[in-house]
Amino acid sequence: PETVYFVYQMTFAIITPALITGAFADRMKFSAMLVFMTLWSILVYSPIAHMVWEPSGWLATAGILDFAGGTVVHINAGIAGLVCCLVLGKRIGYGKEAMAPHNLTLTLIGGAMLWVGWFGFNAGSAVAADGRAGFAMFATQVATAAAALAWMFAEWAAKGKPSVLGIVSGAVAGLVAVTPASGFVGTLGALVIGIVAGVLCFWSATWLKHKLGYDDSLDAFGVHCVGGIIGALLTGVFAVKDISGFDGSLILQAKGVLTTLIYSGVVSFVLLKIIDMVIGIRVTEEQEREGLDVSLHGEKVE
Repeated sequence: PETVYFVYQMTFAIITPALITGAFADRMKFSAMLVFMTLWSILVYSPIAHMVWEPSGWLATAGILDFAGGTVVHINAGIAGLVCCLVLGKRIGYGKEAMAPHNLTLTLIGGAMLWVGWFGFNAGSAVAADGRAGFAMFATQVATAAAALAWMFAEWAAKGKPSVLGIVSGAVAGLVAVTPASGFVGTLGALVIGIVAGVLCFWSATWLKHKLGYDDSLDAFGVHCVGGIIGALLTGVFAVKDISGFDGSLILQAKGVLTTLIYSGVVSFVLLKIIDMVIGIRVTEEQEREGLDVSLHGEKVE
């Protein structure tokens, strides 16, 4: 069992830096990415994971609740993604050229696969096939469906047209937001978390990003960080003791959120600056215009 749990935890460690890459797509050198992700996993992910999930960790002993990675995975990766965006700068042509998703069909397929796979992500965090795992799975389904609809209706109201991309984005926002709460909340909590995440993540991925002017290619900050914050905070509001044995505290959850934001944001910034001074982090303008698949890897994606 210990070996299985170790392997399970390693999947979290692999997934988290992968989320960051969505923020700086098309801009970072492959060599710089490898160095950054290696150092980030050791110096940022591992300490945060220990603080939250190790029973003797600082945030764990303080009473911070994070069932499957709201702070450890999503806020952690999301704020690091924002820092990457700010340090690297915008893509060439951002705001002037159309940069719509390459293939909506693949986007929908990927979103569906995420939705199914996330049941293992959340319910699996119970580390048992028991009632709590069942609650986590049900909460995941409720919140994700609610967030998909909430994003769709928010987009419909704001732009006049609902879209498949919006529904998929909302579903991911719901998955993210319910992650820290899944093993602690009931149906009502999951429903509220999903609705709030769908609306606020739509706002952060559209209006907020436009106002602040950063170029987050796949909305790692707008969906993962903001969604993670929503889920982490609302876990403190809707945690049901009869389900998990724990009472929630909004103040304690806010402490966990702020600790993750500050630690991950500062260390990520320092790492990027050091790597930039040593080997450089951004590709050349010519490489970016040609496309990184071709210029860095010699491969053409049809």
